[in-house]
Amino acid sequence: MIRVGIIGITGYTGEELLRILSKRKDVKITVLAGRATSELRDLKDIYPKYADLNLKCYPLNIEQIKNETDVVFLALPHAVAFEVVPDLLKAGKKVIDLSADFRIKDFETYEKWYGVKHTGKEYIKDAVYGLSEIYKDEIKSAKLIANPGCYPTTILLGSAPAIKNGLVKSEGIIIDSKSGVSGSGRKGVKSYYETEAPTARAYKVGGKHRHIPEIEQELSNMFGKPVTITFTPQIIPMERGMLSCIYMDLAKKVSVSEVIEMYKKFYEGRKFVRVLDEGKLPSIKNVVETNYLEIGICIDERTNKLIVISVQDNLTKGASGQAVQNMNIMFGLPETEGLEKI
Repeated sequence: MIRVGIIGITGYTGEELLRILSKRKDVKITVLAGRATSELRDLKDIYPKYADLNLKCYPLNIEQIKNETDVVFLALPHAVAFEVVPDLLKAGKKVIDLSADFRIKDFETYEKWYGVKHTGKEYIKDAVYGLSEIYKDEIKSAKLIANPGCYPTTILLGSAPAIKNGLVKSEGIIIDSKSGVSGSGRKGVKSYYETEAPTARAYKVGGKHRHIPEIEQELSNMFGKPVTITFTPQIIPMERGMLSCIYMDLAKKVSVSEVIEMYKKFYEGRKFVRVLDEGKLPSIKNVVETNYLEIGICIDERTNKLIVISVQDNLTKGASGQAVQNMNIMFGLPETEGLEKI
């Protein structure tokens, strides 16, 4: 039995972790805590639909968490995780952090983009970037997982096979991504519905989105040299779901069928990535509330560009589902455990 703690239960990703983990017979949720929780609360008062679980949400207490858990999920805002990670790691706990605090290997880059001083930078080197399909071997022995961002997951899994097989150039990569409103967190969703009618709009345009250094870091690792991208994120009027279109210049002549075969071979045995057949394009409706990511592939022969379209649920494969997938790998379980039907 794996004893699990979730810190940040009142946020979207905390609730999604609860939805997934509460169904498992090999997991016992022993500690639920909210960052700002100052008093003991019944979980049913926060989420009435989980009344049958008979759980409580505690004030954040590191000693309790250390004594009653084997693995701790941190579903906290950025710049908060490094306040608790050192104590948890020193206590021998496995930690899966869903914030950006340990994703970026250069702490000065993190501080520039997030505008705060990184007080846990000595732990960055030991953090494994938790992109399950790419870093599975490293995740197996990790103590600290830096769970990827939602946008980066669609982009990196969508582009990795093309890059690693030398199909595309590192220059001129353009990415257009669309996210359901839950990607901005509960405060962002509240603001969205209070200030505007449901609509689609771009935001943080012109190289301003905080996921850019994370995406560029991982793409640079794949290419083996520095990469700069053009990235435009957008909000679409739906609760959850994400679609990314990735445009890359081809480095060689290749057919769509050859690329698709290459992608299928790359993800062979990786249950949660589905590469579609030629002529088919992915749809968000096929992946909502699942841990699956779908990929569709086209070639624009006129411009010599490979176009990869990837879709996922931003709260599941883009966050909490992938975090549970990483937990499975860390504990030597099939990575699909508890995730195929959620």
